[in-house]
Amino acid sequence: MEDLWLERYPFKNKPFEHQRKYLERFWKKPVAALFADMGTGKSFMVINNIAMLYDVGKINSALIIAPKGVYRNWVNQELPKHLPDHVLHRTALWTPSPRKADKALLDSLWDVSEDLKILVMNVEALSTKKGFDYAKRFAMFTKCFMAIDESTTIKTPTAKRAKNANKVGFEARYRRIMTGSPVTRSPMDLFQQCDFLSEECLDSPSFYAFRARYAILVETHMGSHSFKKIVGYRKLDELKEKLDRFSYRVTKEECLDLPSKVFIKREVELTSEQVKAYEEMKTMALALFNEGMTTTVNALTQLMRLHQIVCGHTKLDDGTVISIPTKRIDELLSVVEETSGKVIIWAGYRHDIDSIKLALQKAYGMTAVGTYYGDTEEEERQRVVREFQDDDSELRFFVGNPRTGGYGLTLTAASTVVYFSNSFDLEVRLQSEDRAHRIGQTKSVTYVDLMVPKTVDEKIVKALRGKIDIANEVLGEELKEWLI
Repeated sequence: MEDLWLERYPFKNKPFEHQRKYLERFWKKPVAALFADMGTGKSFMVINNIAMLYDVGKINSALIIAPKGVYRNWVNQELPKHLPDHVLHRTALWTPSPRKADKALLDSLWDVSEDLKILVMNVEALSTKKGFDYAKRFAMFTKCFMAIDESTTIKTPTAKRAKNANKVGFEARYRRIMTGSPVTRSPMDLFQQCDFLSEECLDSPSFYAFRARYAILVETHMGSHSFKKIVGYRKLDELKEKLDRFSYRVTKEECLDLPSKVFIKREVELTSEQVKAYEEMKTMALALFNEGMTTTVNALTQLMRLHQIVCGHTKLDDGTVISIPTKRIDELLSVVEETSGKVIIWAGYRHDIDSIKLALQKAYGMTAVGTYYGDTEEEERQRVVREFQDDDSELRFFVGNPRTGGYGLTLTAASTVVYFSNSFDLEVRLQSEDRAHRIGQTKSVTYVDLMVPKTVDEKIVKALRGKIDIANEVLGEELKEWLI
C-alpha cells in the first residue's frame, strides 16, 4: 500500500530515480542524513519528505536551518518550486529585527490552523539568544520537522551554534542533515553532525568517546603542556557501516538522469564598508546620468565599478586597487566545502583571482590551486591544465579569468563551476560554461553564481542566465534601471 501511495503521490515536479529512492527508504524515519552532491536536488528530497509527513498528520511545522548564502533561497526559490500544490502552508523568514510585514508572518506561525508552518533561519541565528529561544519554542510547541542544510556548519562540537542546534533538535519529532561532503577535514567531522540526529546514530555518548574509538592518538608534549594528537584513523569500515544505517549517499556519477546543467545561486551579504562605497558610487553614477554625461563606454565603466565594489575592491582613476572588506571569499569557501572533486572558479578581476588563490592555498595547501589569467606564462598555463585534468594530481582548483581561459580549453575533470564574478559579455559566459560541459564530460555540471541581492551583481546574473548581452544591450534609459 505504501509503495502505491508513493507511486501516486502528487509531486509538483517528477522526482528523479535517486530522489525517489531516498523518499522510499527514509520519508518515515525519525532521523536521516542526506549526503548528496551539490546539484543532485537535496532540497527537493527534503521538501517532499516534509510534505509527505504533513499529509499523514505526523508533523504540522518545519524548521529549516541554512547558511546565510542559502537560507533566503529556500523561501524565494526552493519551497515555491518543489512544495506540492495541495499543501496549504505559510512560510516565514527569520530576522532578529523584522519589518512590519515580516513580523506579521512570523507572528502568524503561532496561529491555530491546519496549514503547514515553515520557519527558515540562518544557522548563525542559533548562536544568538533571541534566535535560539525562538527556534526552540517553535520546535517545542509544534509537531516539528527540523532540517539543517549544509550541516558541516555545525560540525564543531564546542561551537555555540552546534550545541544549540542539538538543544533545538531534541524538541523536533523528525531531524535531517544535508550536505554534499560531510567530511571536510577528517572523519571527526562526522560526530557532531550525526549527534544532532541522535546519540544512537554512531553509538558514541561524546566526541571524546568517538575520537578514542576511530582516531589513532599519541601523547604530544609542548613545553609544560601535553595533549593528544591525531596521527591517523582506524575502524573506518565499522564507521561506514554505522553511517549506512541512517544515511543516503548519492554522487553525480550515480545520477544518470540529471539534466546536463544545473544552476544554483548563492547570496552574499555586503559588509558595512561595501554598502557605504556602493551607495557613494551609485549616487555619483546617477548624477552623471541625470546630467546627460553618460556615454556607452562610461556607462559600462560605472557598472563595472559598482560590480568591483560588491566583489570586494575598488579601482581608482590612477589604477590603484584598494581592497574593501567582503564576505564573498567566505561564501566561496562554504561552496567549495560542499563539493567533492575538482572545481573551476571564474573571476573577472585580477584582484579577485589573487584573493581566491591565497584563501584556497591556506585552506587546502599550496599545490591544490592553479591560476590561469593574462599574466600567466604559457608554460605555466599548460601545466595547470594538464595537472587539473589528471585525476591523480593534487591540483584541485582551477582559478581563472574567463576572457583568458574561457575559450578552447578542455576542463572536464570538474563537474562544479563557480562564478566568483561574472563578465558583462554573454559570449564569455557561454564559452566559459562549456569548458567543463563538453565532449569527455560524463557527469552533470553544476554552475554556482555568487551574487549580492538587490545590486548590479544580481542583475548581471539574471541577465546572463536570460541570455542577455549586457555589454551591447544596457544603454540609454536601461542604464538608469540598472543603477537604481
